[in-house]
Amino acid sequence: MIRIRPFHGFALVALLVAGLMAFGAPVVRAADDMVRVSVLPGWREADGSHVAALRFEMAEGWKTYWRAPGEAGIPPRFDWRGSRNLAAVEVLWPTPQQTTTNGMRTIGYEHDLVLPVRLRPARADRPIALSADMEIGICNDICVPVDMQVRVDLPLDAGGRDPRIAAALAARPLSASEAGVGRVTCAVTPIGEGLRLVAEIEMPPTGGQEMVVVETANPELWVAQASTARTGGRLRAETEVHHVDGRGFMLERGGLRLTVLSTGDAVDIRGCAGS
Repeated sequence: MIRIRPFHGFALVALLVAGLMAFGAPVVRAADDMVRVSVLPGWREADGSHVAALRFEMAEGWKTYWRAPGEAGIPPRFDWRGSRNLAAVEVLWPTPQQTTTNGMRTIGYEHDLVLPVRLRPARADRPIALSADMEIGICNDICVPVDMQVRVDLPLDAGGRDPRIAAALAARPLSASEAGVGRVTCAVTPIGEGLRLVAEIEMPPTGGQEMVVVETANPELWVAQASTARTGGRLRAETEVHHVDGRGFMLERGGLRLTVLSTGDAVDIRGCAGS
């Protein structure tokens, strides 16, 4: 099932969609082909985890967003609570692209997004009944949040490695060690009801248009788009952090996630030290 709701004053668009519960086939589909989603069943790993993927196919000109969507994007949300025999889920995001929507920088994907997920079953000897309630934003001339649901059984005897999922896994950002990242520090100072955060990262250049995206471990904190500049072998990013309800908060440096995006490599950095 899919439902499209109004966003920031845009006109209401309502679509009812029938789904087909079959491996590799669309599970839900938008009536006007703006977006459709299917499940790639994937495979079981030696450690008992299951690697599958959600595949989002967008019509020409439409795009969706990364987990941190930028200035004008809509952050995706996933609810896995309707699943059975599922203990944990890890979403494995491929490297996104920087785009512009109505003059504002956004971060996301166009055309076809294969989004791998690593599923940890509660019991490795039983299949997983996967249930995902999702809200994603899609944009063209307008942006709308789209509610979707998928339900599918992932058997124990799933097939070999799906090359589409393997390619999406290979497209993930480099780790800090793979990219040769050195010392990472974060200085925090109070500003009004929030905090100013300045991150300095010792690392070689990754490409043109380097941009640092800062995320926190607390979903109730809002982080502004960082201002990023490079001097030699050091990248500097400055941003502001606020509580969405205007309350006071603590910022855990070890829970920060810094992603460096560019026209070349992307790098995923976890945590930072005090300056």
